[in-house]
This record gives sequence, C-alpha cells and structure tokens, in this order.
Amino acid sequence: MKPLAIDPIVALDAEVLSRAIHARQVSCREVMLAYLAHIERFNPQVNALVSLRAAEVLLAEADERDGELARGQSRGWMQGMPQAIKDLAATAGLRTTLGSPLFAEQVPEHDAVSVARVRASGAIIVGKSNVPEFGLGSQSYNTLFGTTLNAYDPSRVAGGSSGGAAAALALRLLPVADGSDMMGSLRNPAAFNNVFGLRPSQGRVPHGPAPEVFLQQLATEGPMGRSVVDVARLLTTQAGFDARVPLSLSGGKVDFAEGLQRDFKGARLGWLGDYDGYLPMEDGVLSLCESALTDFAELGCQIEACQPAFDLARLWQCWLTHRHFLVHGTLGAAYADPGKRALLKPEAQWEVEGGLHLSAAQVYQASIDRSAWYQALGRLFERYDFLLLPSAQVFPFDAQQAWPKAVAGRTMDTYHRWMEVVIGPTLAGLPSISVPVGFSTTGLPMGLQIIGPAQADHAVLQLAHAHEQLTRWVERRPPPCLQLA
Repeated sequence: MKPLAIDPIVALDAEVLSRAIHARQVSCREVMLAYLAHIERFNPQVNALVSLRAAEVLLAEADERDGELARGQSRGWMQGMPQAIKDLAATAGLRTTLGSPLFAEQVPEHDAVSVARVRASGAIIVGKSNVPEFGLGSQSYNTLFGTTLNAYDPSRVAGGSSGGAAAALALRLLPVADGSDMMGSLRNPAAFNNVFGLRPSQGRVPHGPAPEVFLQQLATEGPMGRSVVDVARLLTTQAGFDARVPLSLSGGKVDFAEGLQRDFKGARLGWLGDYDGYLPMEDGVLSLCESALTDFAELGCQIEACQPAFDLARLWQCWLTHRHFLVHGTLGAAYADPGKRALLKPEAQWEVEGGLHLSAAQVYQASIDRSAWYQALGRLFERYDFLLLPSAQVFPFDAQQAWPKAVAGRTMDTYHRWMEVVIGPTLAGLPSISVPVGFSTTGLPMGLQIIGPAQADHAVLQLAHAHEQLTRWVERRPPPCLQLA
C-alpha cells in the first residue's frame, strides 16, 4: 500500500481518533480544522456531503468540547468528532431535505432518535450526507444536490441510499458514518466504496420517531465504518429501547465493541451465492465473492452451498407489496396533489401508484409470505451459524445511469430489481453486514453479506471482525486519489 497523501488526523479510524482526543494528544479544534480542510479538498470530487454548516460555528463547538475536556468532562466517545447525518434523518436546526424539492427548506425542530444519541455522545454535526430522493433507489442523485460519486472511480455511482455516507467515509471526510437501510442502503454503498455497513436486527436501532410506529418494519438506521470496531462503537451509541418507538428492542445497554475477538474454528457457514441461478449477476461479482470463501475457510469455518426452501419469485412479490404499501403511506398525500406530484421522481410515483391498487387481503398475504420466509431461513439456521450472500449483483455502474436496465442480459423490470439480492435479510429482520472482499479487474470494490440469526448482531460483528483482521481490504486499498503518486 502506498502512503496516504492526507493529514494524519483524518487518516485515523474513529476509535483511534477518540482515544487521541481523550488523551489530549490532539484537540477538538485541530480535528475540526483538519476535517474542514480535507472536506474542502475532496468533497467536490464526489459530492458526498451537503448542507454544510459554517466553519466558524463548527470551530466554536469544537472549542466548547475542548473546554469540557480541560475540565475533565466528556460527553462520550464521539467527543469533538465531526459527523454528517444522512439527509433522511431529522436534525434539529439543520436542513433535512430527504433529497426532495418538496422539502428543500425543511428545518426540523427535533432530532431523530439516533441523531440525538450521536449528539449526546459528543459528536459535532458538520452537515448532511447526500441521498436519492426519499431514499428510493441505490443511486444517490437528486435534483437539489446532484449525484454522489464513487470514492474509487468518480465516473461511477456510490450506491445508495446511504451513498453520501459511504463515499464520505471511504474518502476520510468523516471518521465514522450513520446511514439507514430499507433495500440494502447500508450494505450496497458499503460494498461499492470498500467500507463496512451493518443493517442491524429489526428494532435494534429505534427508527424515527415518526407518525406511524407499528407498521414501518422495513427501514432501520444503522452504522458504517472503516473498521468493524468503529461499526460496533457507533451501533452501541445508536442502539437501545426508546418508548416513542414501541417495537424497538430493550434488554439493557450492550457494548457491541466488547469481545469482538473470537475463534471461528468449526463455525458452519451456508453460501447462498446467486440463489442457484435465480439472481442475474454482472460477470465477476459472483466469482469475486466465491473467492472470499477461502478467507472464511482460513479462519477455520466450514462452508457449504445451501438454498432456502422458498419460492424466490414469491419473496419478490412480497417485497413489492410491502414497499408499495409503505411508500404510498408516506407519499400518498403528496401524490394526490397535482402540483406536488410533478415534483416526485417517476420511481416514487410508480411506488405510490402500486400502493393505490393494493387490497387489504394482498397486504395481509404479503405479511404471511414474509413470515414464511423468516421461518425458511430459521430452518437454515438450524444447520448453519451464519449465511453468506453477495452485497450487490453489479459493480458500481456509470453515474449517468439512473439504474441498470439489464444485468447479465436479463432485463430489469423495476428500478430496484438489480438489488434483489438484499431483500432477504430486510424482510426477515436479520442482522447483516457487508464486508469488503476485493476488487474487479478494473479496480471497482465489492462486498459480501454476513447474515446472522435473529438478534445475533454481536456474533455477526465478531465474524466480520475476524474476516477484517485476515484480509485488511480497507487498509490495503484506499481510494487512489488519497494515495501519494
């Protein structure tokens, strides 16, 4: 690996930076100055961070954090660390647009639960990370801010909907990043930018608060990082019951960063691959992920191919019904207003229109199908400790494309069919982390999902940590623009 041509402060992972700040080896002001200079230099190349706050305000907040440390006080492990919040999550006093012209000037009065917890841990919010409109689609473009580009090739997409977060993280514009995941939005962009992205167990990180708190069970906030330790640290901050989110998980405060080291000799891993040919995949994706299986074997794991006893076409229809139902619920009122409808991108209108034609019986059947899928995976987990699956079906594609119209010669019939590989963990509510597994022959990153049983978030992090210690992809292959010539 070539040396990085960047400030040593921004090169530090979040956990290491936190220790340096608390040991007074570097001040919060110095950290903020280093990050602001780095953001000014590299953010224009990828358009990852938006709605940036004024430098003088941020430096004043950094000075405040330094004053607290001088008095022997710290708000938490993120004391003085710059953080940009995904532009789908509410940030009090800071514009939250959802990537939509309908909300171009929206300034919430209150933080989302996960945002409030990050603030309470001492982070300084520098701005927002870019998203696709309403988070719909795994290509982070919108009419307000434009397109976020890939950290490894700025002619390619960063993925989405946490594309701004992933690109910023890979380029060291942030020490750690938050995101959210409905259809792979923490996993796909992590894979596309050679970082880690964890979709936690359903309810692990309270989502919202929002007007509807019982039926919205597809999306969840979660952490991204350049190391598994950083992911675990941020998850610890984000996780925990909140009474405003009744389906959030309780059970006391857990430190997910503790006890990550674990022996995996004899662990049983099931390889799902392309679901026995059901999923089309761009040439090179499957073979690259299959080559990573030898890494897990080197850790002592026993790996064998397996398949769920379930009709995957039925699973896709289940997904479409749930998604139409939920998107219609959030955007139906805007669609009903002709003036506002004109400001919704075609894919958003299509989702709402799908919801308009659903019956109660269809929604109930989709819930039955979802439950049956969970049970089918449960039967696999009677045999296997973890399941493995590619994080995407394509490598990062041309940023001029809204979405791939075909994969491996097969036409994509919806704007998100090319990401079908990620819906399984979402619908089952299972923890799933995308770990880097290498690069295509043209230097484009890819990731692989480690999927655990229900609520086994810590075990998933342990296996990801073991894989990271062996492969070191983030350390070995930083973005080319950060390296010395």
